[in-house]
Amino acid sequence: MNAAPDEVTPDSGIAGALPPGERFWRRLGGVAFGGDYNPEQWPAETRAEDLRLMAEARVNLVTVGVFAWARVEPARGAYDFSFFDRVLDDLHAHGITADLATMTASPPPWLVHEHPEILPVTADGTVLGPGGRQHFCPSSPVYRERAGLLAERLATHYRGHPALGLWHVGNEYGCHIAACYCAESAAGFRRWLRERYGDDVEALNDAWSTDFWSQRFASFDHVQPPRAAPTYPNPAQQLDYMRFSSEALRECFELEAGILRRITPEVPITTNFLGGLKSVDVFDWAPRLDVVAVDSYPDPLDERPHLAPGLVYDTMRGAGGGAPWILMEQAPSAVNWRARNAIKQPGQMRLWSWQAVAHGADAVLFFQWRQSRGGAEKFHSGMVPHAGADSRVYREIAALGQELASVPGLLGTRVRNDVAILLDWNSWWALELDSHPSDGVRQQERLLEHYTPLFDLGVGVDVVPPSADLTGYALVVVPNLYLLPSRDAARLSAYVQGGGALVVSFFSGIVDEHDRVHLGGYPAPLREVLGVRVEEFCPAAEHETFPVRGCEALADHEGVAGLWREDLRLTGARPELVFDAPGWAGRPVATRHEYGAGTARYLSARLDEATMRAILGRAAAEAGVKPVVEGLPSGVQASVRAGDGRRFLILLNHTGDKHDVALTGEWADGLAGLDEPVGTVTLPPLGVAVLRATG
Repeated sequence: MNAAPDEVTPDSGIAGALPPGERFWRRLGGVAFGGDYNPEQWPAETRAEDLRLMAEARVNLVTVGVFAWARVEPARGAYDFSFFDRVLDDLHAHGITADLATMTASPPPWLVHEHPEILPVTADGTVLGPGGRQHFCPSSPVYRERAGLLAERLATHYRGHPALGLWHVGNEYGCHIAACYCAESAAGFRRWLRERYGDDVEALNDAWSTDFWSQRFASFDHVQPPRAAPTYPNPAQQLDYMRFSSEALRECFELEAGILRRITPEVPITTNFLGGLKSVDVFDWAPRLDVVAVDSYPDPLDERPHLAPGLVYDTMRGAGGGAPWILMEQAPSAVNWRARNAIKQPGQMRLWSWQAVAHGADAVLFFQWRQSRGGAEKFHSGMVPHAGADSRVYREIAALGQELASVPGLLGTRVRNDVAILLDWNSWWALELDSHPSDGVRQQERLLEHYTPLFDLGVGVDVVPPSADLTGYALVVVPNLYLLPSRDAARLSAYVQGGGALVVSFFSGIVDEHDRVHLGGYPAPLREVLGVRVEEFCPAAEHETFPVRGCEALADHEGVAGLWREDLRLTGARPELVFDAPGWAGRPVATRHEYGAGTARYLSARLDEATMRAILGRAAAEAGVKPVVEGLPSGVQASVRAGDGRRFLILLNHTGDKHDVALTGEWADGLAGLDEPVGTVTLPPLGVAVLRATG
């Protein structure tokens, strides 16, 4: 290595003055660009070419060693870091920062051979074997001990190495093993329940409604995980097990992170969340990271493949309190794990990379640098594909690296929005449990049905939990927030009373934190603020739809509802939409209620896209919310990033057509480095424009 363990790195003088995350961004000096680098898969001559190509592509950050446990500890306690010493020395010599993994995401064969009890067990009792990855029980003391020992040896060995800029703990926690149901996990669950319920089994019985089906417990010792059962397991038990499982994985992360912070307090820590993953509560985990990171793999075959990633990116930014975040993984072209693995068309990789930047990312990385020759992911694309550097993919990669390097002023600027969408992992878990009125109410689908109209209106959003400070938002949208504790319901009511605008969709505010129904008519804790009362749910048959028509300001609107209906009674609200179907004609579908200084709307059915756009557009206009850029063509996105007197406007054309965008204000071409104002920007199909404010 180039640096001894006690040697200071070039920028360590500011370590005490800056948080580790801020120190990391300043070290890079511009938007980070790179990907997963797996030199252990390649001979020395290939590694030499890698470094040359990385310099050519302006790579400045690579993730190293994610799946290298067996390489550095080939037998118990036989640590050998010599290979990665050379790798990190070479990276430093070429000015590349290492996001060094703790290498604990995939236990080595010797550990499974010596301790097969670390293997995870499914709810039906199947023991999952090695041969893939993430083959460990999160509650296993043996796994945790060996992972902690490896993290300690890594941190001690690489402390002070000048290439080390970021620690990467684990990898995609919860992706393959969301929960384990073995005896060790059962014991851990019982300990967790004792802490949660104060060692009072009667409190547990009350929370779980155990008088139903004779499930009352006499002792915590009798509690088991919700394993495969003759019929529906206790829903509150399932919910608590999801909480426990997310926290068990988090404890694995925190074990390693605690060791790293003790030995290398100046080095920031991250782990990579997986976009749209249900099993890990990102809002719970994020405060424990110095930098939030996420992996995103949209399907090029989707009709509008940019929408779901946008929702993910806004969630990550919300989880990090608005701070810059890392796009840790995306595919340069095709992935390998779908039934049909489409390539990214020319320009699509560039567009989607800039989309992440438009949503607040200060790092654009890929999986992986060089496409593997063997193994399960050999057909997953790489920045350097099997065809080598003489390829479309690499040429696009190198061009993107040059572009990102041309706008260092973007670093540290932030995205700020006037609209929030609420997401809560506890509600997500509870919403999708079995034995509900309809299995069609799925959280991600319903989120997108609220997110898409706002996107089409040109309105940016933050995705935040119900516990977030909402006072700075002009409009708060609540998609199907099934589980709502009374304290959070009171906060929503206070937000409206203080002048906020609220839109709430059906099947919200139904149960408390223990999945017990709020009584007195749905949605009990929100009835007063919404001015409505629901006596009965009337879910629709599959593909059944109902015509709806507008009232008052929406009198000329006609649309369609489906999936869900409610027997909705008005207790102060006025209708904005009513059903126009036999037997339901005139019954309210969408309502508006003035409450205190604000307004609250309620939607009692799933509405078609145009109708949702009309309702949300009216709510946004009343709240004073404006598009980022007025008059944008359909399918063109605009985002403003600002900070410290710098402002950037990013325009993204998600369509296959050319579009002209007229600008107001003084904007110059940020990628070309020009100062002349631009009045109109022409965006080719899948085109991107990055503009810098000059005024």
